[in-house]
Amino acid sequence: MSDQARDNQMQSICEHRAKKSKRTIFVLGGIVVGMFAFGFALVPLYQLFCNVTGYNGSSQGRQADAAYVGEVDTSRLITVQFDSTINTGLPWDFKPLTKTLQAHPGEVYEVSYMAKNNADEAIIAQAVPGITPWQATQHFNKMECFCFSNQTLEAGEYKEMPLRFVVSPGLPDDIGTLTLSYTFMNTDRGKSRKAGDSFQIYPAAIVSQAETIASPLTMNTSFGGSTR
Repeated sequence: MSDQARDNQMQSICEHRAKKSKRTIFVLGGIVVGMFAFGFALVPLYQLFCNVTGYNGSSQGRQADAAYVGEVDTSRLITVQFDSTINTGLPWDFKPLTKTLQAHPGEVYEVSYMAKNNADEAIIAQAVPGITPWQATQHFNKMECFCFSNQTLEAGEYKEMPLRFVVSPGLPDDIGTLTLSYTFMNTDRGKSRKAGDSFQIYPAAIVSQAETIASPLTMNTSFGGSTR
């Protein structure tokens, strides 16, 4: 084979490899862009899924049902239980100060959760709510909740966080008990991953040794509160 033929063959091989490299770069670039866009789309898609199905019991401060205005159903009592879960990537203590209460649908109630940061540095965390049974989700309306925003605790800081809510009179008659649980997670996902993303659950029996039964708030609201 002459030198000219060999040079032509090498040039052809190089051009072919260059084309393949460009094609590979375009494909990989498209995959990266697609994954980036999909990541942004996951949040609204998940929220839409939760709103439609009630999956995971997420409830973000819904307005009270339009089916009632200012009415309290004193003939019915609903048992509301409170639970707490923390991600093991979060070195906090977290539990409800009220374990259970009896609620009249349409009445406004307030309870509190406590949190303490046991770390030697400030930590920002987010509480994620869940309601069971899921059919009760749309009937549990949070008017004030620490889950509406991130919570920052300084090293060693203790905080009591209020929760104000009302159970809608539209709650199905076959639901007499519902459970509101919160999972607190470290917003620093790197630390959560190092901890294995597992969860530490506080059983209801040991959530609070000195739980109290919350009393209704004395207030008038469009959510069904009454003046007492």
